Amino acid sequence: MPSTSQNTVKVSLDGRVVTVPEGGLYDTYRMRPDLDTIAADPRVSSVDFFRRMPKTEVGSRIGKTFTPNFYYRISTARLVMLARTRTIRGRLPRELAPLEVVPGIGIVSLMLFRYDVCDIDFYTEAAVGIAVRPARHGRLGTVDLLAGLTDDHLHSYVLSLPVSSEIAQVRGHDGYGFPKWVTDIDIDIRADRTTARVANDDGGTDIALSVPTPTQTTHRTGAQVSSLTSYTRIDGAWHSTLSQTNTLTAGSSLLPRGIDLELGTGRMAADLRSLAPFRTIRLDVMTEGQLALHMPVPTSVPTLGAAS
Repeated sequence: MPSTSQNTVKVSLDGRVVTVPEGGLYDTYRMRPDLDTIAADPRVSSVDFFRRMPKTEVGSRIGKTFTPNFYYRISTARLVMLARTRTIRGRLPRELAPLEVVPGIGIVSLMLFRYDVCDIDFYTEAAVGIAVRPARHGRLGTVDLLAGLTDDHLHSYVLSLPVSSEIAQVRGHDGYGFPKWVTDIDIDIRADRTTARVANDDGGTDIALSVPTPTQTTHRTGAQVSSLTSYTRIDGAWHSTLSQTNTLTAGSSLLPRGIDLELGTGRMAADLRSLAPFRTIRLDVMTEGQLALHMPVPTSVPTLGAAS
């Protein structure tokens, strides 16, 4: 496997210079990994999910790159909360409409991500997001909700998305259009407990979470694959970004108990407060999984904000 040295090297993403681990996956492969070598990493259960997904070279705002971005070992947590639609609409672009549980009530989430092995090396990430109705069709919101809650294909708009590494920030902000910045993010997702802390600009707490991990169930690779489409603006035009998650070990709790959520001072806490969630309805934790993140593509997003 590539070196795990703490030394770093500078690389350029179409003129944007960032540091990456010397001898790491990005330094070694530049987004074109040797899957056989990665399969030998004891942290990686299998690479079969990625063998069926060839990479393609594309142009982007960060120069030529290969897509999808592969994440070979990840863990994630998500708190799903209810908020009033009128409050959610105040944070959404008018082209997007909230996904509603019942008329007047929508869904917002706090999400945590730990990427142990991936094409751009280890980093952590957190997000405050809003579930939205899929763009470019006119199905009723209830039908969208039933489809979305199966986890087959969700759609979202992200308000904040801090990361812990420079390359993730530049690729995510300049290449994908996400609201990313770099900060300290500690995430530990284990079979018994999930903990996280996102630092604010002063080193204090932006958001912190501690919660018992739901009972985990193991799935064979490829048996539980879900998709997420996120909408962003790049150079003033709407784009959609597809991510595909291969769930290997995960569990959920409805109306979870024992949640210790601290909202401090910072951009994430301010975004979550602005949505005024009033009840947590679900906790999803994946202690092991994989992810393929595709580059964004232009999409047509009609004006839906006035729809109910």
